[in-house]
Amino acid sequence: EVYFKNLSKQKQKEVMEKNGNNQKLRVCVATCNRADYSKLAPIMFGIKAEPQFFELDVVVLGSHLIDDYGNTYRMIEQDDFDIHTRLHTIVRGEDEAAMVESVGLALVKLPDVLNRLKPDIMIVHGDRFDALALATSAALMNIRILHIEGGEVSGTIDDSIRHAITKLAHYHVCCTRSAEQHLIAMCEDHDRILLAGCPSYDKLLSAKNKDYMSVIRMWLGEDVKTRDYIVALQHPVTTDIKHSIKMFELTLDALISFNKRTLVLFPNVDAGSKEMVRVMRKKGIEHHPNFRAVKHVPFDQFIQLVAHAGCMIGNSSCGVREVGAFGTPVINLGTRQTGRETGENVLHVRDADTQDKILHALQLQFGKQYPCSKIYGDGNAVPRILKFLKSIDLKEPLQKKFCFPPVKDNISQDIDHILETQSALAVDLGGTNLRVAIVSMKGEIVKKYTQLNPKTYEDRLELILKMCVEAASEAVNVNCRILGVGISTGGRVNPREGIVLHSTKLIQEWSSVDLRTPISDALHLPVWVDNDGNCAALAERKFGHGKGVENFVTLITGTGIGGGIVHQHELIHGSSFCAAELGHIVVSLDGPECLCGSQGCIEAYASGIALQREAKKLHDEDLLLVEGMSMKNEEVVSAAHLIQAAKLGNTKANSILRTAGTALGLGVVNILHTVNPSLVILSGVLASHYVNAVKDVIHRQALSSVKTVDVVVSNLADPALLGAASLVLDYTTRRIY
Repeated sequence: EVYFKNLSKQKQKEVMEKNGNNQKLRVCVATCNRADYSKLAPIMFGIKAEPQFFELDVVVLGSHLIDDYGNTYRMIEQDDFDIHTRLHTIVRGEDEAAMVESVGLALVKLPDVLNRLKPDIMIVHGDRFDALALATSAALMNIRILHIEGGEVSGTIDDSIRHAITKLAHYHVCCTRSAEQHLIAMCEDHDRILLAGCPSYDKLLSAKNKDYMSVIRMWLGEDVKTRDYIVALQHPVTTDIKHSIKMFELTLDALISFNKRTLVLFPNVDAGSKEMVRVMRKKGIEHHPNFRAVKHVPFDQFIQLVAHAGCMIGNSSCGVREVGAFGTPVINLGTRQTGRETGENVLHVRDADTQDKILHALQLQFGKQYPCSKIYGDGNAVPRILKFLKSIDLKEPLQKKFCFPPVKDNISQDIDHILETQSALAVDLGGTNLRVAIVSMKGEIVKKYTQLNPKTYEDRLELILKMCVEAASEAVNVNCRILGVGISTGGRVNPREGIVLHSTKLIQEWSSVDLRTPISDALHLPVWVDNDGNCAALAERKFGHGKGVENFVTLITGTGIGGGIVHQHELIHGSSFCAAELGHIVVSLDGPECLCGSQGCIEAYASGIALQREAKKLHDEDLLLVEGMSMKNEEVVSAAHLIQAAKLGNTKANSILRTAGTALGLGVVNILHTVNPSLVILSGVLASHYVNAVKDVIHRQALSSVKTVDVVVSNLADPALLGAASLVLDYTTRRIY
């Protein structure tokens, strides 16, 4: 032990002599807000603990000194750090101009401080506009800069600021291997990059406060239990302030509806924060019995709150970084953290433009427990950073050099490959067959299983479970990771609950059936259920002609007639989940009887069943078969025989097909006059036989303002399975919805 102590002292002496006259390294740490202090504080404690090597000067500026944001400089004082300088640099206004003026004000005030302190190195953290002013001042005054958390990718203006600071900094401390590779790709000197991990993890992974319940009760009330509350932290997105305020409003509405105790932290000082606070007050959040609105929570206590929460929601980097250390479920809203590496605990809701989406995400995530993630650190960042600081040679030229060698090969798995292997189990419940398929993210059907659809509820559910288990097992062999199960079924479906309310006559014993619960319990996967017509529309939206189209309608022409309506990129379900029952649009008051009990529906004219009915009539009268056709005695007459007869010149068969096409065309005209889509997609086995007739009817019957609508035949081979898969691929964990 004595030997190693002496050896350590000798090494310390060598480093001091290297820097000349036993000179200590004078380090200036500048902190701007509560978030960056949580990362800088562990480093500051480490520096303070080694006075033989370092002199520490602390500069406080930014929102630390504003009462509306909690006067958080006090926690720095409580940590027993001497604050050398306080700089009031924030210009109030919380808009874009105020941010620019704040940077300018900091640039005016910082030179005097840096002249007095004369630090050897300045430590700057992150991607805030205050940090950009610090880095700019230090670089122009020939002060070395150590940048913490460079090389990461997120969203909004933060990316640009972070990378700008990277180009000004002389040394870099990054948190992940990916960030290190980004820095190298940005031509930074590899010898001046330290992969240390996030300093806050040093505190997170050693936090073992046994009395966490007192912290929870202090902030949320005496009656709150662990895993039964939510922490919400949402900031404005400076590149789209209007949308971020709307998203915050929808988030609060969803949290109110979700009806769980929620701790809401005030947003940061970025442009748009004032409007977000107005939204909170407009909705009465500060006085709502389920909410606790606070400006600041000390980091030690904040750790305990998120560690034992049922869920965290918002767009703070804390959610995608620090919270992963506890496996707490996180809902990341919007684009502010796009590009961040995340653990399995994070569900991304990129386009959080409806309350239902956010509410659905809460239902998916709340109360879950995920594996703890150490993507951003292993708890040993500070010792590495201190060692890195000690290795800095002040005699080296200050002028920064950039390296332009080929970028090192990234040994991580290619992202395209990852996306391709993320897959869904798709289930299609038809009148005749039950099909299950493994469908990849790109819409490729990797494996498909088909069985006859049983006639009873018990047999049908048993077969679904058996086929899904078999497919899930096979998914491992074909290198597919199953994200969830999507089910397409005939009938009226409540997709929110995963219940078939009642079915068509084609599927017996299929009313008031809860599909979600038994399948989810058996497979331990999330399950989505929707009507087959809606699934066809979703398939077109993700993989087909509807991709990128704001308003379109899909019509399925098969055994029956169904469809789905997409309006402003969203599927319409209706108040009682009966929207888009397009097959039951009445086109004649005295037409043939439909299976629904009405008369003159499109389905009574143009469905496969309707064509089969007419084919049987012709066959019974010996008017179906023409030259070139033959039928075996036991062969059942079908719609296919009618189509074949029409192609071979049977005028009566041709007339029936024309009438069917006209009925379908009249239905499409009614749709055009009701929802005014820009695109109509005909799907199913009969689509190619009807498309010209539909176009003719539109030309003759539709108003001039809708005649230009595009009518196309779907190019998807299996829209029902692809639509069921898209339920999963668009809505499941870590996917965009």
